[in-house]
Amino acid sequence: MNRPFKIWHGRKTLAFLVVALASFSTLALGQYTLQQISIDNLTNSDSDHKTEVEPHIFSWGNTMVSAFHVARRPGSIGWGSGDIGFATSTDGGSTWMHGDLPGLTVNYGNGKFGAEADPAVAYDAKHGIWMIVSLPLVGLSESSGKIGDVGVSRSTDAFHWNSVVLIDKTALDDKTWIVCDNNSQSPYYGNCYVEWDQAFGTGEVLMSVSSNGGLTWTPGQPSSDHAEGLGGEPLVQPNGTVVVPFEGTGINAFTSTDGGSTWGKSVLVSNIDFHLDAGGIRDPDLPTADLDGAGNVYVGWADCRFRTSCAENDIVYSSSADGVTWGPVTRIPIDPVTSTVDHFLPGIGVDPTTSGTGGHLTVVYYYYPVSKCGNSCQLDVGFSSSEDGGSTWSSGVQLAGPMQLSWLPVSDDGPMVADYIAVSYNNGNPYGVFAVAQAPTGSTLHEATYTTKQPLAPAAGAQRFSSSADHPVPGAKSDHEMIFYLDDAHHRPIPQSKLTAPENEK
Repeated sequence: MNRPFKIWHGRKTLAFLVVALASFSTLALGQYTLQQISIDNLTNSDSDHKTEVEPHIFSWGNTMVSAFHVARRPGSIGWGSGDIGFATSTDGGSTWMHGDLPGLTVNYGNGKFGAEADPAVAYDAKHGIWMIVSLPLVGLSESSGKIGDVGVSRSTDAFHWNSVVLIDKTALDDKTWIVCDNNSQSPYYGNCYVEWDQAFGTGEVLMSVSSNGGLTWTPGQPSSDHAEGLGGEPLVQPNGTVVVPFEGTGINAFTSTDGGSTWGKSVLVSNIDFHLDAGGIRDPDLPTADLDGAGNVYVGWADCRFRTSCAENDIVYSSSADGVTWGPVTRIPIDPVTSTVDHFLPGIGVDPTTSGTGGHLTVVYYYYPVSKCGNSCQLDVGFSSSEDGGSTWSSGVQLAGPMQLSWLPVSDDGPMVADYIAVSYNNGNPYGVFAVAQAPTGSTLHEATYTTKQPLAPAAGAQRFSSSADHPVPGAKSDHEMIFYLDDAHHRPIPQSKLTAPENEK
């Protein structure tokens, strides 16, 4: 067991960071203070330093754990990042420690892989184990004909991590995710589920199960209709049903009602109408998903169906009680439909102690204040929240920015902050994680993982808005050809023969 590469601990260090970043926390009229929770300290020669992208976060008790790419490799070289980093708070977000996962890459802790990607965090309450799933990269560029394996790093304290347990070793995989069944009343309490898609193989979305704290895992198993897609985010309902939203022929989902022994047929949640974001920024428009205390699943994504000429994206969502029948696509009214704001790369979180019409939801997202920004786009981070199960939402609140796209590392698919970001509720308080960039110093970038010191709650008495009167623009469709992919670098499109599901405008 290796010690973390670098630790930030104590209020003195964090106080310095708050002062250093105070001018960068522009919004919100002083209501929110950005908190940097990690930094890239790797020194490998094939990465852009200092960079961190694509964070996820999960909370249990007073502990919050985030995982993210560290040291993004430039698109001219290939895929992924130098390692996976983590940041852990055991006091509800007041202080954070950070480090890199050992035993993954050659860049840290005696690992063997050349690079890493796609981290997500879960906690197994039955066995007392924190887990970070990731994609150890075997193929470092498209020319290799390979991508990655699927692995899980385990920890009992969220600070010291064991070497990776490999689940799939085909080197054909992409876009990993993980969730555990933490309901002690569930018949499958203690099961953990890992998702990935075999992007350079069958293209299928695959699921694996562990019932012993992540020590061993079943072989990957597809849905009964062998659905192909990308970016699945499995969730476990209180009764043990697993719901797996993913991007396939649009937004799709499939379920298991027997603890992952078998998986059902996929259904279409909705088609996607997507405005192509300006500036060439990397954005695969993957779904983001969470569920409330009653098991109601919320799946969100960026969509332009409510905008004239599909000129901007809103954040939209659909919900379901069972993962099979889904409700209408609903716009989150962050801004009026007449605004110029383009919203994308959302992360949604739901308070698990609330449900139904009393559900508390928060979404964080990136946005351009002006959608048609050409090569001079200004990138911001914002959030919106609901305290009535999505009936009304607060107007958008800026958390970070503006950032120039030239401040970002360039991936194999454009300037990059993330393919996903996230929100997690800690004892009723929502916290988001997201990458924020500052101006480079010469050739050295300054992009790191951030959260806020304060929970993401709008000011007392803030006005809330409903989108109940909003309807898709008749004939709305994407302003570019929609191609769905098996990999997040957009090298392998889903075959046309698979794109036969009917559109569902709902």
